Amino acid sequence: MGLVNSLPTLPLFFSFFLLIYFIAYFRVFRNWPPSTLPEAASCLISIFHGTPAVFFASTAILADPLRGFSSPNTLPQNCVLDFSVAYFLMDLLHYLVFYPSDVLFIGHHLATLFVFLTCRYLVKHGAYAILVLLVLAEVTSACQNAWTLANARRMENEFAAKVFDVLSPPFYAFYSVVRGFLGPYFLYQMGSSYISGVAEGVIPKWVWVSWLIVVTLAISVSILWVSNLWAQLYREKSAKLAKKLT
Repeated sequence: MGLVNSLPTLPLFFSFFLLIYFIAYFRVFRNWPPSTLPEAASCLISIFHGTPAVFFASTAILADPLRGFSSPNTLPQNCVLDFSVAYFLMDLLHYLVFYPSDVLFIGHHLATLFVFLTCRYLVKHGAYAILVLLVLAEVTSACQNAWTLANARRMENEFAAKVFDVLSPPFYAFYSVVRGFLGPYFLYQMGSSYISGVAEGVIPKWVWVSWLIVVTLAISVSILWVSNLWAQLYREKSAKLAKKLT
């Protein structure tokens, strides 16, 4: 009965993100250059997903007294999963239309959707683990979107350049702690729990193994991405220092 009652949430959430995307594309960022306009629209729907998802997921997790790696999904947890599925579907369409050659992001979104959809509609267990990972993934979202928007305009806008310069070090540090330490730590807990057999009989082995593979790859790519950003920041700071000394 809970599944039937919750079915309309997915198309409702998708319509919400579609509306936000159109508002961003045709109104909020309509004066932006065509080269950065789609990215800005994507950032706005990410803003409307990221921080709310952290709040909704945290609330749904704490409201479940049976929370655990193999516990059955509650209705609020399923609702949060639908909320995120709708966002990733919308953003996937965005990439397929504007950046069809961006295999990395398209693959990331497809893998994320696989995890959410199998948890939500196939096994109907394990939302606790998936939502904790969602919180860890999206807690840096607001900062990342501000950084992304500033990065998109910094070459042509002095204020955007200043925001980018000020925001970069704390964003990189925050992102590094979450993706480099907290994420791997929870992944270890998750893997140890599933390997011990806690999900036997409720989550098929191929499902939780797939989840672990997807999350491991996502964390690895995130660490590589932020490491490259740190290296780029170091090169830029070194170049500016060398210029001052000459």
